Amino acid sequence: MKAPDKTETIRLPRIMIAAPASGSGKTLITCALLRILQRKGIRAAAFKCGPDYIDPMFHRKVLHTPSRNLDLYLAGEEGVLRSLAAGCREAGVLQKDGAERGAWSGTADGIAVIEGVMGYYDGTGPSGMTGSSYHLAKVTKTPVILAADARGMSRSAAALIRGFSEYGEERLIRGAILNKVSPSMAEMIGGWTLEESGIPVLGSLRRDGKISLESRHLGLVQPSEIPAFLNRIDLAADMLEETLDLQALLDIANAAPPLPAGPDADFSDLLRAAGIPAPGGADRFVLAVARDEAFSFYYEDNLDLLRGLGAEIVFFSPLRDPALPGADGLLLGGGYPELWGKELEDNVSMRESIRTAAGRGMPVLAECGGFQYLQKTLEDAQGRTFAMAGVLEGGSFMTDRLVRFGYAAFTPAQEAGAGYLQPGHSIRGHEFHYSDSTANGRVCRAAKPNGRTWNCMALRGRIMAGYPHLYYPSDPVFAQQFAAACRAYRKERQM
Repeated sequence: MKAPDKTETIRLPRIMIAAPASGSGKTLITCALLRILQRKGIRAAAFKCGPDYIDPMFHRKVLHTPSRNLDLYLAGEEGVLRSLAAGCREAGVLQKDGAERGAWSGTADGIAVIEGVMGYYDGTGPSGMTGSSYHLAKVTKTPVILAADARGMSRSAAALIRGFSEYGEERLIRGAILNKVSPSMAEMIGGWTLEESGIPVLGSLRRDGKISLESRHLGLVQPSEIPAFLNRIDLAADMLEETLDLQALLDIANAAPPLPAGPDADFSDLLRAAGIPAPGGADRFVLAVARDEAFSFYYEDNLDLLRGLGAEIVFFSPLRDPALPGADGLLLGGGYPELWGKELEDNVSMRESIRTAAGRGMPVLAECGGFQYLQKTLEDAQGRTFAMAGVLEGGSFMTDRLVRFGYAAFTPAQEAGAGYLQPGHSIRGHEFHYSDSTANGRVCRAAKPNGRTWNCMALRGRIMAGYPHLYYPSDPVFAQQFAAACRAYRKERQM
């Protein structure tokens, strides 16, 4: 495939829903807005700033198309542009402008909606803003709508919006949506805000327990766990639509400046740069990927890169399926296995199937919850202990605090390399877990941006597992090595 012309640009209507702080209602407002756009026949592509896995599940549930993470630490600026374009193409928001030129442009009836992370300016690094919603909006030149929780405020809400809109080098906030406030109070706040800062209040949501979204230790509960989830979103959309100036919001989105065309959406440029040849038909392999209520944390970019390396992905459920599907490799993502300990233990045939496949040499990658599942035991928050797959030594147990949290770069702890992580290579990722293990592994060295380090990851034959959530495109050779192991295992079984 021809490398993209870096001088080409694409026009893409887009906005970001950001907030002054976590818990302001970004996800609810984003989902309500996505539903309104859906009702109006406006194509929407959804994205999440940062490494969060759960909020994209909400977007996916509403739109029925994948929601992608846009993470500057994990992917860098080019990677973010790739993911943004890929998600918009999937959702039909970007379409080809001409078969010969291969250029892409935004559709007249399409918009990209990016949900921010934490508070608008909250990030990492010396500035405290690296990887923040503000940083992403700045890089992608995206207009921002500030979702402000105005509960218990009146004029102070106008001061809050003005302060956020005037802070920072780039003034990207173009509007606000108020949460947990009556329509009459929202109208008053909107008048003050427009007069004092020129920022229009585009809509509001009143406080109502019928539309609230519950949280737990890793953030919001998953949409599959919320009774009548789509009914709640429909109700929230009804409420927001009563006050929303949708045309003004679309005008803001359409005023977003053009973006660079960016790198190849299929990662072919990344693979070429790493010296990895494109796979042929004989390089295809089947990859079993766990996906259910217990295991659901995956980056779409990771799955796309594996597909680009020849993977045919087959999803299965460790909770319900009796055995692994026929496959050449296994990917066990993170999730909430501690909430499903009994069900995972009771599915004896699945545990035996995974243990047998691993014992025969099947390549396995497991992250966080998947790592817990591969160990001998899992202890939940109530102190109950359940038998797991027993592929690895040790057991996991819940704690009352975040054990390790934040971004990190992972390198081999020894010069010889570590499993699929080659000597001299580094892969980026993050950890975020309240559980810990009696056998965390020591084959990799993790280093946070602030300089803190620790050892992690267990290695046994072709099995590599640990608490880190890895972003494969940050080291495509890591993914290529895993794909090569899967093909080797397939050949061994055919002999």
